[in-house]
Amino acid sequence: MKHKTDYKANLIELIATSGVLMFGDFTTKSGRQTPYFVNSGRFVTGEHANRVSEYYAALIQEKLAGKFDVLFGPAYKGIPLCTLTATALFRMFGVNAGYCFNRKEVKTHGDGGMFVGWQPKDGDRFLIIEDVISAGTSVREVYPLLKSAADVQITDMVISVDRMERGSGGTTAVEEMRTEFGITVHPLVTVVEIIEHLHNREIEGKIYINDEMRSKMEAYIGRYCAI
Repeated sequence: MKHKTDYKANLIELIATSGVLMFGDFTTKSGRQTPYFVNSGRFVTGEHANRVSEYYAALIQEKLAGKFDVLFGPAYKGIPLCTLTATALFRMFGVNAGYCFNRKEVKTHGDGGMFVGWQPKDGDRFLIIEDVISAGTSVREVYPLLKSAADVQITDMVISVDRMERGSGGTTAVEEMRTEFGITVHPLVTVVEIIEHLHNREIEGKIYINDEMRSKMEAYIGRYCAI
């Protein structure tokens, strides 16, 4: 089935109109003061879920077709993302991928185990589905779990927004995933693309990034980000 969507522009406009992209004075986990924040927890409706999963599926079909067997969602935000994206891939492109996610604690009753859904086996190619990367904590938690369960391959990861921020070591979390785990991270959009698309663009009667906000965002990017 052929199905094309401009996932970048559509996602950027969705995160703006849904309030996922927030403006103000925020403090990140690293203690930085930022004028913008991306909170995917503000995707709260069936329409939001459907649209976001279609954008993930569109990127995966464009860049990663044939390179994976199973979608994996780290608990907790990765759980709905991987399951919804699996259904979108099948609905839009006829791709019948497995899906799997981890429990925070091992189940000790019933069939037990750490994983729900597809059970990892030797040779499986896993594609990690996550919302955003800050310090890469979720990957550092689930990577050894998957590798200890079976001899699986984990070479790629898809996220919604790349803030492009440098960590304490001077490299971005995206770069750290590549050097530490050999995982290539594919963002649907970057913060630079968000600025370019929304700057002085009226969407549903509102401008989300005016000249003043663009200046604030670019000042933050110039100080903390790698572009």
